[in-house]
Amino acid sequence: MEFCDESYDLVNIDEFDALWVASRHGVAFGVPPCLLISDDDAIARSSIELKSGPSSSNLSPSTLSTEKTSSDSSGVICDPQLHETWREGLGKFPAKEHARKVARELGADHGIIFLLGQDEKYYEDSDMGPTFRQRRYFYYITGADFPGCAVTYDILRDKLVLWIPRIEPRTVLWFGKVPTPEECKAASDVDSVYYIDFLHEKQCPVFKRGQTIHVLHPDQIPPELDHLGKFIRIDAVRLKPAMDAARVIKTDYEIALIRRANAVSSAAHKAVLRNIKRFTNEREIDALFRGYCIAHGAPIQSYPVIAASGINASTLHYDDNNQSLKNRQLLILDAGAEVHCYASDITRTIPLPGSFTPLAREIYRLVERMQDECIAQIKPGVRFSALHAHACAVAVTGLLKLGILRGEEEEILARGTVAAFFPHGLGHHVGLEVHDVSGTERLLLNGGPGSGPGSGGGYGCGASTWRGYRLRRRVMTKRESLTPWEVAALWEGAKPEKEKQQERWLLNNVPLDEVEAALTLASSSGARGQKLAPGMVVTVEPGIYFLPRVLEKYWNVGGVRIEDDILVTKKGYENLTTAPKGDEMMKCMGESGLL
Repeated sequence: MEFCDESYDLVNIDEFDALWVASRHGVAFGVPPCLLISDDDAIARSSIELKSGPSSSNLSPSTLSTEKTSSDSSGVICDPQLHETWREGLGKFPAKEHARKVARELGADHGIIFLLGQDEKYYEDSDMGPTFRQRRYFYYITGADFPGCAVTYDILRDKLVLWIPRIEPRTVLWFGKVPTPEECKAASDVDSVYYIDFLHEKQCPVFKRGQTIHVLHPDQIPPELDHLGKFIRIDAVRLKPAMDAARVIKTDYEIALIRRANAVSSAAHKAVLRNIKRFTNEREIDALFRGYCIAHGAPIQSYPVIAASGINASTLHYDDNNQSLKNRQLLILDAGAEVHCYASDITRTIPLPGSFTPLAREIYRLVERMQDECIAQIKPGVRFSALHAHACAVAVTGLLKLGILRGEEEEILARGTVAAFFPHGLGHHVGLEVHDVSGTERLLLNGGPGSGPGSGGGYGCGASTWRGYRLRRRVMTKRESLTPWEVAALWEGAKPEKEKQQERWLLNNVPLDEVEAALTLASSSGARGQKLAPGMVVTVEPGIYFLPRVLEKYWNVGGVRIEDDILVTKKGYENLTTAPKGDEMMKCMGESGLL
């Protein structure tokens, strides 16, 4: 390949012999002018202070074009109702509102909040990596869903700045463009957008002597601060609790995204119901659900799809999704897509033959009653642990009537025996994580055996050391496990008869230290979890499960779980989940399938 005009250079950009044609006069073939900003640009040129209209960036739903209603090549029928202009009136991502909420929770009137976004990752010894997933704390105050970014919020000046990577032409050639500064400004209400290379320079005016820099974790302290040394203060303790508290109560924008995630996921559940008699393997259900979500603009799942048939349904986190459906009674489909990083979490229990067997119907109706009665009680001020206790009471009453349990209801509840059938919490927060943060309090239980960091009760702790700091990471499982003594503590509430309780638990061979912890839990009103408040989004997901050691008669039933996402409103609640259940589900299964 030759050029007679000597004003152009051919630049080899990698091992695949791709060439970038660079002009000595500042022109490049096929490269947008915005990519040709020189390295020595001043911050004034690096920043974008525009009030531009909507753009094509995928940074925020307010800037995305509406998908066309069509049938794609996979044969999935796109539902026109899901392609209505749901983004109209949504506006920009409320990054500034979120940052101010964090500052209020932090209780600081000055200082800098500094957060790093996620960088791209690669597998060991490979040039491939996992799908990019933005750090949720970073996304909360930026709305930026692409790698290599940072954000600073000057609390005193109320100035929120997004720092984005400078784009290289070779990146565009191989991976496409990322949002430009203009698109970032159009999508999010950050005050300014600068290129991140200026943040790395010592003369950057963001960090000054005498300031307090709030970071999420000690290993995220920016290296740019090394030259300031003892002249600044690093606070790596208070920011995370403040951000957790801010995230508990959702803004209207966040609720709109969770509602949209529920709409797409509910429609995908309905598509599975309409085609249930066509499936022969769990993997086909998994594929249809995810394909439907992709076709309707929600390509990422909030968590791995659980398509558990028969006895697999008794495994709470089953995700093999590869077993034959032959001779299986029930299917638990626990699946929910996310929309712009906001999750949904929906579970339905489906009779695979098209109708329930008598045994399966009994258990399904019981779980349905548990959920209906708990949802009906949701309103501000209600303690979530009281809802769980009510679900346990409904379960025990039903299991007694079915002859599965025997004895006195009060005694069974006091022993926590129902935990053998209903072994997890009634629900959890939903937001940027499917099992979202709960602030300074746990939703269901605070403290006690099996509910603290590292205990396996829904939270774990990954720990390491960095520059003398002990690093702790919150590790979440999808649902919180409850032990019999914790259920008993919930039921007993704040009025334990310590001697009688201790005798009952010791008869059940519960270790003495766990008995004492449960007694403390029962006697502490502050340990009974959160009270519901407007703006919270929580799941209500009761379930009944059977293992051979529990009851062989119901072994083939496996398990039943029903789960909806509930928004707490000022006067009560709104069920964001519209996937059919109960009688409506049975009617939907009789409709013609659409693939």
